[in-house]
Amino acid sequence: MKFLFKNIKQRYSIRDYRFSLIFLVLTISVIGVFMVGSARPDLMTRQIMGVGLGALAMVIISLIDYKWVLSLYWPIYGLNIIMLATVLLFGETRNNATRWLNLGFIQFQPSDLTKILMILFYAKFLMEREESIKSPKTIIQGVALILPSLALIYMQPNLSTTLCIAALFCALMYLGGLSYRLIGTILAVIVPSFIILLVIAVQPNQPFLKDYQQDRILAWLQPEEYADSTSYQQLNSVMAIGSGQLTGKGYNNDEAISVKNGNFVSEPQTDFIFAIIGEELGFVGCCAVIFLLLLIVIDCILIGLKAKDTGGRIICGGVAALIGIQSFINIGVATMVLPNTGLSLPFVSYGLTSVVCFFMGIGFVLNVGLQPNKYQ
Repeated sequence: MKFLFKNIKQRYSIRDYRFSLIFLVLTISVIGVFMVGSARPDLMTRQIMGVGLGALAMVIISLIDYKWVLSLYWPIYGLNIIMLATVLLFGETRNNATRWLNLGFIQFQPSDLTKILMILFYAKFLMEREESIKSPKTIIQGVALILPSLALIYMQPNLSTTLCIAALFCALMYLGGLSYRLIGTILAVIVPSFIILLVIAVQPNQPFLKDYQQDRILAWLQPEEYADSTSYQQLNSVMAIGSGQLTGKGYNNDEAISVKNGNFVSEPQTDFIFAIIGEELGFVGCCAVIFLLLLIVIDCILIGLKAKDTGGRIICGGVAALIGIQSFINIGVATMVLPNTGLSLPFVSYGLTSVVCFFMGIGFVLNVGLQPNKYQ
């Protein structure tokens, strides 16, 4: 143990430790603990435990050389595929979805860990192919390697996480050096294709989506027609956020008509935690949470700009992109900008796997910050 700490002291300088990022992450996590406690008091202790485990993981990972971790990128990739395949074979099913692995002493969602593992894998994969990132061969390899993860997660079924990881993959390819012109060309093809698929998807007997997925899209497009069924939760979420007005109704209020006490949304501690924030803390509270998430994203990007290699830059940019993408989707669902999905709000929503994985991502960012490019 003495030898370990001696090496850590020799390798890293306390001046390079990004305490501002730690402060931001802990601040929003504390807000999350209180909001989960308001939505579901019985889960507050578990959320505190998740934040504690996450913080411990963050500190430990921040002291592990990310270059050594990246050298294991193929074992990391294999581990991810094995976990996702194991979920489909032996996973625990809840609400018609098989997403959880129960190992007895621990239960977790491998799809949450996939997001971090894919950032690490592609950080090394793209760093080794930095000179040929624009070549069709590298692009095809990158796409081919992400497809098994997307397919396995989609089969759980977990469409929202599939789309989140697909968007994260695009961000990672851009961070690796893929030309924005090429990305623009691809988007020029994908966007019209997506619109066409969306039109087909809402037709009867379409082969792409399950019935509940199709209902969510239709409820998003025509909320009034589904007000008593599929769009019920989102409409109530929007009303709850609006009812908070500027400063909210007060933390943990006991109004019978509140979104949590009235049971107007299911799982308010996870997918619709932003509705609880809007109702109890108002516009001010919503802005505070969004601002904290934005500052975390910016801090990750700033650390990445000082990284000493491409791998470090991609790690920081990838974690920033993941937090930004997932926050946008979660808040977009709560405000009905997007169809209903099942993604958590980073550091805020209840869920031990999600909280710990995001802390792990921050840990890798902090380690990149501990090894800045001294020549910049």
